[in-house]
Amino acid sequence: MGVGKSTVGALLAGRLGLPYRDTDDDIVAAEGRPVSEIFVDEGEPYFRAVEKDAVRTALATHEGVLALGGGAVLDPGTRALLVDRPVVFLSMDVAEAVRRTGLDVARPLLAVNPRRQWRELMEARLPLYREVARVVVPTDGRDPEEVAGAVLDALGLPPDPSQEKTS
Repeated sequence: MGVGKSTVGALLAGRLGLPYRDTDDDIVAAEGRPVSEIFVDEGEPYFRAVEKDAVRTALATHEGVLALGGGAVLDPGTRALLVDRPVVFLSMDVAEAVRRTGLDVARPLLAVNPRRQWRELMEARLPLYREVARVVVPTDGRDPEEVAGAVLDALGLPPDPSQEKTS
């Protein structure tokens, strides 16, 4: 949450010359409302069921860079689908997370006491992220371009030469 998955994912796709997709965007398009409204109106169990379907569909149909919502790994079936894929866990510490997310109402799981709730979410999710991640890339103190470069390096992927910037 707030780590930059969408921004970094789009940058990676551009550097690799691949399409980009975000399952949160898929959910918003299918539901016709923001994720925060789905949480408020329907609750987290409903959202997680919709998310599970969105991730399964995206993994089956998308050939490119895919950003998943931070809670997607909570589902064992989703984790099983990610096992042989080049999953990257973008990490950050709590101070950076609070700085980036603050009290943003668009982040319903952090609506009250974001520092404590972020720690609790990470305690529950960190083992799951590590279970599916091929690499962990810290984002603290890095801009999205630096993070994208670190991801490419960590995965040993060369950028698409036709997508490289010229000076």
